[in-house]
Amino acid sequence: MAWKSYTTTRTANIDQTAQQLILDAKKRDRDSLNQAFKMRETVAYGLERFWGEHLRLQAKELNKSLYWKETWDALVEIMKNAGIKIPNDVVNVNNTSAVEAMAQKLWKLDLEDQRIILAVLSQLCDALVWWTQRYKGTSSSS
Repeated sequence: MAWKSYTTTRTANIDQTAQQLILDAKKRDRDSLNQAFKMRETVAYGLERFWGEHLRLQAKELNKSLYWKETWDALVEIMKNAGIKIPNDVVNVNNTSAVEAMAQKLWKLDLEDQRIILAVLSQLCDALVWWTQRYKGTSSSS
């Protein structure tokens, strides 16, 4: 399937997905919202590192881990709708061979698909940051 550039509908879908991710994270734990900025930075390091961040956070910061995993799951769904399948194995952080197998699947994705996925992930994270700034709130009434 050939990649088609985003239409307004696809862009709106990413924006709506980001908004819902932020609202869900805010309901769970307001402190998790800062993860959107970290997510945006992590995009530059690739899919495996972005995917693996939820595992790193699992033991010590469950709400943040859930936010990362929900963002990953949303990306998988967005890309599925665009015709690109992203591996999304359920992995226990203590199962090193399963973690390694999932990382290998991500590294073995077609290079063009990787680039497209990273571009969409970047756009999703930009939208997360934007919505975070709107919903995080401040001490003033602005």
